[in-house]
Amino acid sequence: MSVSTGDSVFDWIDTRAEARAKAGLTRRLRPRPASSTDLDLAGNDYLGLARDKRVTGAAAAASMRWGAGSTGSRLVTGSTELHMELEYELANFCGAQAALVFSSGYAANLGALTALTGPGTAIVADQYIHASLIDGCRLSKADVVVAGHNDVPQVTHALATRGKRRALVVTDSVFSVDGDLAPLNQLVAACREHDSALVVDDAHGLGVLGDGGRGAVHAAGLAKSPDVVTTVTLSKSLGAQGGAVLGPSRVIRHLVETARSFIFDTGLAPGSAAAALTALKVLREEPDRPARVVAVAQELAERLRAAGLRASTPAAAVVSVQAPSAEAAFTWAEACRTSGVVVGCFRPPSVPDGVSRLRLTARADLSDADVDRAVRVISETGASAGAVSRPR
Repeated sequence: MSVSTGDSVFDWIDTRAEARAKAGLTRRLRPRPASSTDLDLAGNDYLGLARDKRVTGAAAAASMRWGAGSTGSRLVTGSTELHMELEYELANFCGAQAALVFSSGYAANLGALTALTGPGTAIVADQYIHASLIDGCRLSKADVVVAGHNDVPQVTHALATRGKRRALVVTDSVFSVDGDLAPLNQLVAACREHDSALVVDDAHGLGVLGDGGRGAVHAAGLAKSPDVVTTVTLSKSLGAQGGAVLGPSRVIRHLVETARSFIFDTGLAPGSAAAALTALKVLREEPDRPARVVAVAQELAERLRAAGLRASTPAAAVVSVQAPSAEAAFTWAEACRTSGVVVGCFRPPSVPDGVSRLRLTARADLSDADVDRAVRVISETGASAGAVSRPR
């Protein structure tokens, strides 16, 4: 018997890579420069705060005082006064009883779903929820029912037929692919009819929707509800890093003691906590920023549709523009970049409906000239990519 040298053990990876290449689904890392003249419509810096000197200055000062890292898990040495202050201010701003900060929004979603469910419980999830929520469902070991997108009757039926098991309904507030809004009030009504809780990922709502950017859950009047839990990210509107869970105090206490992605993860770096805290302060002082984000998104969508492109109707900052194929989406995005406009390129498996598209993200700091430039470049390159559905 010959002994393997180990050279072929990962040959299957090459086969998978070749298949992705043939399908036009190859991905690559592209380091962005520290500064650029390109117009960024791909990042999630909705309020334009990631480079705000108040925010970056706070991050630098906190790093000098507390150190570059948090040095350990939150339950050991990873909690600082900054973390506690951020949790208080987040809960206060969003109208929740309490908050708990995680190292990322992904970790927050994993922590919430795994700690609030388990074997013998049920989860009813919208089919278009974010990947972090999908992974939370898988790790929870709960029985998961996938309901059609924003299909409240399906959610209601799943809850009614689950038996006596504890149940959660899980949804995004603003869906990250097309930017549409979940029917939160209808969902919570279904939950209350069937004695279940609602978990809402408000990553794309915080800083954009609601009174002064307090989020979609606050806008729906559900922030103080005893049966609603909200997860958010600090890396979009607040321009920093990290995530948080907001909700009833007893839920937050339970997460501290049972959420594995909190207990066994190094705490959020002090600089990121300080940045998010300062961004939240800026948002309080400049409450017109959220409305500008929504206005820019709506103008982009309307003008792109007028140019013959299949653009979504945005509820918040995300605008989706459909492409004829995965290959066309990639070619289109590259053409936009060459022309100085950076856009997101979403292809399977990142898009749950299998339809490849460009994803544009509006920002509060985009000028009218920026919008004009974006519409011109995306329209012209879209025509070349075969994405225009009617004569212009």
